[in-house]
Amino acid sequence: MISKIRFGILGPGTIAHRFAEDLKLVPKAQLVAVGSRDLNRAKHFAQKFNIPHAFGSYQALAQFQDIDIVYIATPHNRHYTDMALCLDNGKHILCEKPFTINAKQARQILQIARQKNLFVMEGMWTRFQPIIFKLKELLNQGSIGHLIMLQANLGFNFPFKPNHRLFNPHLGGGALLDLGVYPISLCQYLFGVPDELKTLAWMGHTNVDEINSVIFKYQDGRLATLASSLRNPMPSEATFMGTEGLMKLHAPLYRPAGISLQKSDQKEQFFKTELKGYGFIYEIEEVINCLQSGKLESDIMPHEDTLAVMELLDSIRSQWPLRYPME
Repeated sequence: MISKIRFGILGPGTIAHRFAEDLKLVPKAQLVAVGSRDLNRAKHFAQKFNIPHAFGSYQALAQFQDIDIVYIATPHNRHYTDMALCLDNGKHILCEKPFTINAKQARQILQIARQKNLFVMEGMWTRFQPIIFKLKELLNQGSIGHLIMLQANLGFNFPFKPNHRLFNPHLGGGALLDLGVYPISLCQYLFGVPDELKTLAWMGHTNVDEINSVIFKYQDGRLATLASSLRNPMPSEATFMGTEGLMKLHAPLYRPAGISLQKSDQKEQFFKTELKGYGFIYEIEEVINCLQSGKLESDIMPHEDTLAVMELLDSIRSQWPLRYPME
């Protein structure tokens, strides 16, 4: 068994900084390389995190022999291309959410990974956090009776900058892919794929969704109402409503602070699990466990769930409609 898993990072942006901080806290992980299209950015990142190798191109990092897995932290529009590059060079993959721009790209990446016998996992970091396992346990125990409804949202007021990745369609911008993927992935994890969906969106000046709302309907009578926004703050939490009470997953939705449980005529209960680091440690540990066990996909974040979420995102966008230039 390999004693340490050697990581490379592709794209030294904000999320990569947080990931690198958490990686240092995992004993079985070693950060050995970073790649950027700007060599100076790569060198600065490498110096900050004491990384021995910095590369001024993505291809150079992908071709570097002394790494086992690449963490893809580039903008959404590059995920497919960058994953394909790394897979072609024999590297395992951990890719930030959203996995790709659309489900077609996701299927192609998963097919390449299977053909090359390589591990690929979507970095939906929230799913690996202990509080989410506690949430599922409480729901499965029937703590609020039969689950009927879910309301979940995530939103912030971002200053409008047309060339910023959040607003630029050429970079896969919009609230849905950046923020909406959190409540949608959570819903898919706990409720499964809906039988029907309805959605509306406010399209901004750059023709990406700045506000959106989605309703999922299930044949057994359950409903989920999900929303995300780039224009205004939202509670950024999830409320589960059952026949016997309410359960709330507290903000922020991507790294929840805890769970409150309110049953009829009973005192409110609060559950909290200590979060190690910023919250990326748990997905890093899952990657290491999978690689050391010879697994090609995670049981916590299986390929079928990644593909199901991408198909839901496609179905939602088709009703607005929003089609990205690279599609």
